Amino acid sequence: MEQVILVDEQNNPIGTADKETVHTTDTPLHRAFSLFLFNDKKQLLVTKRASSKKTFAGIWTNSVCGHVSPNEKTLDAVKRRVHQELQIHGVDIYEVAPYRYRFADKNGIVENEICPIFIGHTNENPTLEKSEVEEYKWVDWNDFLETIKKNPGYYSPWSEEEALILQRTNPELLQ
Repeated sequence: MEQVILVDEQNNPIGTADKETVHTTDTPLHRAFSLFLFNDKKQLLVTKRASSKKTFAGIWTNSVCGHVSPNEKTLDAVKRRVHQELQIHGVDIYEVAPYRYRFADKNGIVENEICPIFIGHTNENPTLEKSEVEEYKWVDWNDFLETIKKNPGYYSPWSEEEALILQRTNPELLQ
């Protein structure tokens, strides 16, 4: 069973828990990450979460999200999940901003994570792991931002907030 790292508000490890049991209506704070993959056309790879996911099932979101396992560096976790979910290899990935969030889905299940934001670049189309991702599409970055403004809630709440953080703190990365 996959383990997650439980942390305090300063991101200090305080234990571990089974991923399958940690997401409830009272989810403890744990480590995660969020990745935005771009191609040479400045398009963002967005993915639709599998309908079988415990939280935010069937919701469009940024490219890849996941958890850091015990004794794993966050960057290694990002690369692991890119390979597992999308079968994409050799992506140049780097951390661009800190982030911490807590959101409940329509069923009251909570995501409660310290979740640094990463950016990566690839021109490769994914091969989807259907238990994680149902669909994907490449969208123009500015269209993505416009959708967030005009239709809040179309994408996962964390991806919408993270996109605004990226736009504000790292505009040169996406121009």
